[in-house]
Amino acid sequence: MSAQDEDKLRLRLVEVMQAMDLRGLNRGASGNASARLGDDMLVTPSGVPPVRLTPEMIVRVAADGSTAEGALRPSSEWRMHRGLLDGRPDAGAVVHCHSRRATILACAGREIPAMHYMVAVGGGSSIPLAPYATFGSMELAQAVVRTLDGRSAALMANHGQIVVARNLDAALAIAEEVEEQAAIYWGTLAIGGPQLLDQAEMDRILGRFRGYGQKS
Repeated sequence: MSAQDEDKLRLRLVEVMQAMDLRGLNRGASGNASARLGDDMLVTPSGVPPVRLTPEMIVRVAADGSTAEGALRPSSEWRMHRGLLDGRPDAGAVVHCHSRRATILACAGREIPAMHYMVAVGGGSSIPLAPYATFGSMELAQAVVRTLDGRSAALMANHGQIVVARNLDAALAIAEEVEEQAAIYWGTLAIGGPQLLDQAEMDRILGRFRGYGQKS
């Protein structure tokens, strides 16, 4: 990819992190995002709040995990991003955030079940819950990769949510919808719980999602 392509991706990563902050999907320096750059990836740096983030701060991580001399430290979750991009040739971006209601469910040990057709935005009949492991660890990276297994979104126990998608715009849109579905599920739990859609209906919905919208 050209230097111009890299510059555009760096800027878009900054914009996505700032958008998550403005839309209430993240707070402070939590959360992170990455984008594929050939065999390498670009990932947000560790501990830098979105308001201070600039394109020059974005870290380029090589396939072997190395970074350029003088670069900022990459996000503590870079291994998770690397594992997802390595295992998903169809994907070009990863977004991870601590959106409030998705995190509430993750801390309660709950996945999001088939209570609304838009749950299928995550690529399955539910939005699953990855088991807990310490943030930044290889164990967490492996747990998230296993849990997603072809899907686009998952919750991370006692942590937040994670999305992998074809590009940063799609990843951000899915993360917003995951938070919306988390809010709906959270609300139904207060009044006795949701009425779930059956697997046959979710299979029909997933089939429709494959042909939904504009395809460029």
